[in-house]
Amino acid sequence: MDRRRFLVALALGGGAAVARAQEPPLAGQGDAGSLRDPWSAGRPRERTGNLENDPTIQAVERRLRCPCPCGLDVYTCRTTDFTCTYSPEAHREVVALYRQGSSPQEIVDAFVARYGERALMAPPPRGFNLAGYLVPGVAVLLAGTALFLVLRRRLAVARAPGGAGDAGPMPA
Repeated sequence: MDRRRFLVALALGGGAAVARAQEPPLAGQGDAGSLRDPWSAGRPRERTGNLENDPTIQAVERRLRCPCPCGLDVYTCRTTDFTCTYSPEAHREVVALYRQGSSPQEIVDAFVARYGERALMAPPPRGFNLAGYLVPGVAVLLAGTALFLVLRRRLAVARAPGGAGDAGPMPA
């Protein structure tokens, strides 16, 4: 109800008219119009529970990879991709384990036991996984060192007498 209708209803009939005027219109009537095909809006979603926005649940879901091919964590996929059928199921598993009294680490361990290490957003830094943590840093250091040495050598050659930086006398 817009402000003008509210003020008119208040002036004409007092509180009862305002209460009547604030009742939602019947389906298919009112300013919003009607939705001819409700399925065009997508699948109906389950009602939001009180654990949907629990910080502990969110923290656990951010550590777990969604089983769909999106590559996002469960929380991000669940809250941004409403066509995904995997992330709501993973969320229900996390909530069920949390309600059973499992700690966040126990929930993550249960997912790793069921789906393997691919269930984690970041693999644990041990064994071959350690290479994923160390190789990029070592590669950047080696590339930086090589670049430094090449530039230093070029600068030394350019400053040397008779080098590229010393043009010498101009021919006539």
